[in-house]
Parts: sequence; structure tokens; C-alpha cells
Amino acid sequence: MSRIRVLVVDDSALMRKLIPQMLEADSSIEVVGTAMDGTFCLKKIEELQPHVVTLDLQMPGMNGIDTIKEIMRRNPLPVIVVSSHSTEGASVTFKALGLGAFDFVTKPQDASAHMTETAAQLIAKIKAAAGAKIVRPGTLGATTARPEKISVSKAPPPPSKLVAIGISTGGPQALEFLLAQLPPDFPGAIVIVQHMPEGFTEMFARRLDELCSLRVKEAQSGDVLQAGRVLICPGSRHIKVKRMTRGDVVILNDDARVNGHRPSVDVLFHSVAEEFGSHAIAALMTGMGDDGAEGLGAVKRAGGMTIAQSEESCVVFGMPKAAIERGYATRVIALDVLPAMLQTLCVRNEGRGEIGGVGKAVRAGL
Repeated sequence: MSRIRVLVVDDSALMRKLIPQMLEADSSIEVVGTAMDGTFCLKKIEELQPHVVTLDLQMPGMNGIDTIKEIMRRNPLPVIVVSSHSTEGASVTFKALGLGAFDFVTKPQDASAHMTETAAQLIAKIKAAAGAKIVRPGTLGATTARPEKISVSKAPPPPSKLVAIGISTGGPQALEFLLAQLPPDFPGAIVIVQHMPEGFTEMFARRLDELCSLRVKEAQSGDVLQAGRVLICPGSRHIKVKRMTRGDVVILNDDARVNGHRPSVDVLFHSVAEEFGSHAIAALMTGMGDDGAEGLGAVKRAGGMTIAQSEESCVVFGMPKAAIERGYATRVIALDVLPAMLQTLCVRNEGRGEIGGVGKAVRAGL
């Protein structure tokens, strides 16, 4: 097989040296050139014909955002953003993803301590990007109008169902589309594990809250599951759900990585299976690897509805594929019909109660 040709773009001479050194560890990747800003990047794309571009966003001259716009306009290529850990870095990274960037990795704050971890992430994402589809801006048709939210002056009703979502590469764009299609009176509670580093999930939750009618926030331990509210697991923490007398809640912990991830989708899904059983819906969406596949199987065995995103609508058909191949997905659904499916599955069934009431009945042996 031919090697994956990579162009490294960064205004830092150190990073233009370090990134190629990271990528040398994998013989299937070849760094064909480097560039110090967007102008040189566009010229070298024409000259060197790379398969994947790694791109710093904060550069003098033509910055990373303008560079992505030009790449997507001229000849779309997978772009992996190499982002800083700062709040400003997170903000511009999400803008880049919205413009069509494939994914991002964060620059190691301590190169000597985290070089190996960053290298492994970057290599894996370059390999995934080389064979992935490019989602151009506006392809998913998400609304740009500011959504109308329902007032929460009074306590919201208990949710009809719990919807647990696991997602990774391609997730920000997919979730923006999915959540923007759900109405403000959506009757289910939603908990999401998006593979994302610490420091990015809070801003991601705020961005989603601005783009959709549902209430979205980064989860905190003790947050109650509410109808019409979306809880995003913080980066570098695990999230579980727990049935409680005063209301069903989420619990965060700092346990070891699972499947190489924290947060891990499997951790969430296994707790959902144990606590909610047949009153849960678990959806595994676009992403690399197989995190969440076994957890989806646990939800299925517990009687819950299990959904995998279809191959043609995934940016990377890794996590859903693993679940489908193991027989854990009850339904395989394209992204554009998933919002309607979730709405249908979560419609309140009068007479049977919400998950809070049902859970109490189940625990009482009724």
C-alpha cells in the first residue's frame, strides 16, 4: 500500500520539527513537506499533493481558519487541527471543525511528558482521515437561526426515556445537526460522551446550547436527568447514571481509562444498562475504534433500544461498525432520520409513567 502523504503546517519551527518526528514512528506515514503559514500551505498542497494536512490555527499572515476555507473551496482535503489548550484555542478549534476540519489534537503542554500520547493520537487520526469522507460546511443543513427555548421557571417533568449517546471523530458536526432538529419539548433526557480532551467540553456544551432549543450543559456530579436537557461528559472524566429517590442523576469519576479513553462510552453505556434497562435508548455514532460497542451490547441485553449510525452518514465508521458486527445494534439509522427516530421512541406513553416512576415500580417488584 502507498504511504499516507502528510503536510505539516505550523508557524513554530519547533513544532515543524517535532510533528514529523512524531510521525516517523509509523512507517505507513510520510511527511512530504512543512509550511510556516497558510499561504505556503496552499502552494505546497498544489506541489506535493498530500493526503492529509496537519494545521496550526494561530499563525501570522494567512491564519488557520482562512487556510481551511481556501482548502475546502479549492480542493477539499482532510485537515487535522493541532490546537492549543487555551480557551481561545478551543474557540477557534470549534470554528475550524464547523468549516470542515476532520478532527483535532492538542499541542502537548509538556512535550517531554506527553509526546508519546500526542504522537499516538495524531497517527491514529491521520490514518482515519486518509480514508474518511470530508464533511463540507453546510452539508448537514444545521440551522443558523437562534433557537427558541422553553422557560424553566417551574420544575421540568421527569424524562420519558434516557437517551445515551457515544460519539467521537466527526461528532461535533453530527451533534450540532442532531440536537438542532430536536424540539424544545423533547420528552427524553440526553447524556453524551464525546471523545474530547479536558478544557474543550465546556465550550462545546455552550456552543451546542446556543445552536439548539434543548438546554445543554457540561455535566457535574449530581446533575438531575431532566426532560429536554442534554448533559455533556467533561473531558478527562468518566460519567455514569444513577437511580436516586430524589431524582435520577449523573455521577462523574476519575477512574482509569477504558478502551484507551476517558471519558469512555462503555462506562456510560454499562451504567445505563444496569440502572435503566428497558427504559433506555443507546446510540453509537461516528468515531474511530470500538469504544461503546460492548456497552451497547449490555444495553441490548438489558432490554433497551440500541442504535448504530449508518456507514454512509458517518465521517468514520469505526465505533458503529464494531457494534453492528457483534450483533449489538437493534437498528442502523442514518443521521438525517435519527432525530425523528429519537422523538418517536421518547414520546410519552400515558399510563405507564416516566422513567422515575417506572424505576420505583420496578424496584418495588411491581
